[in-house]
Amino acid sequence: MISKILDNLKTLLIALLIAIIIRSLLFQPFYIPSSSMEPTLLVGDRIFVSKYTYGYSKHSFPFSPPILKKRIFNSEPKYGDLIVFKTPSDNRTDFIKRLVGLPGDEIQIKNGDLLINKQKIKKEKITDDFEIKCGGEYTDVLAFKEVLPNDLKHTVVYNKIGNMVNSDIYIVPKNHYFFLGDNRDCSRDSRFLSSVGYVHKNNLVGKAQLIFFSNDTSKGSVLKIWNWNNSFRFKRFFKKLK
Repeated sequence: MISKILDNLKTLLIALLIAIIIRSLLFQPFYIPSSSMEPTLLVGDRIFVSKYTYGYSKHSFPFSPPILKKRIFNSEPKYGDLIVFKTPSDNRTDFIKRLVGLPGDEIQIKNGDLLINKQKIKKEKITDDFEIKCGGEYTDVLAFKEVLPNDLKHTVVYNKIGNMVNSDIYIVPKNHYFFLGDNRDCSRDSRFLSSVGYVHKNNLVGKAQLIFFSNDTSKGSVLKIWNWNNSFRFKRFFKKLK
C-alpha cells in the first residue's frame, strides 16, 4: 500500500517537473483580461507565448526566483513583436503590448501620428465605422493599418473623440524597450512612466505566437455547454499572431 502511494507521488512529481520545464523553457499559456490590445487580442483570448524567443531571465520561471542575474541566450526583439513582460512597477504583473521602440529610439505621438526617430509611421485608414471595447463599454474608433520601420503591418485603433493627439517625447534607455497597445486610447503602456514606462530586457517573458482558444465572457461561461455556439469564437481558435 505504502509502495503504491510512493509510486503515485513519484509519478505526480515527474509530471509536475515536466510541466514546469515546458512552462519555463518552451511555452506558457496566458489569458487576455483587458481590451488594450483590441482588435488584435480580445478579452477572453487564450494565447501561447514562446519563452525561448528572447532567451531567459528570472522572469522565465514561476514566481521569478532570483536564480539569474542577467538574461542568458539573449536574442533581440523586433519592431511589432507582441511581447508579454513583467511591469517595472512591481516586477510581478504580466502585461502584453506591441514593441514600437528599441534602445536609443525617440518615440512621440504628434498630431495623432506615431513618430519613431522623428519619422512619421505610415498608416492607412481601414474604416471609420468601427466599434471597439474600452473596459466594459464600446467606443467608436478609427481603424488604421500601421507599417513599422521593419515593414511589419498591423491594425491599430484611435478613438473618434478624446484621442491622444500629442504626447511627450520618450527616449528609450539602453537595454530597455517601449511598448504601446493597439487600442491606442485605451491602453496603459510605456507612455505611463509611473506604472509601466520603459521595460528592461530582463523583464521580457516571451513572444505571443498563437491564440489557441477564445471565449466571449460577456456571453457566458465556458461551463455553460449549451451556450458554446454563442460564446466560443471558433474562428479565432489556433490563429497565428503577428
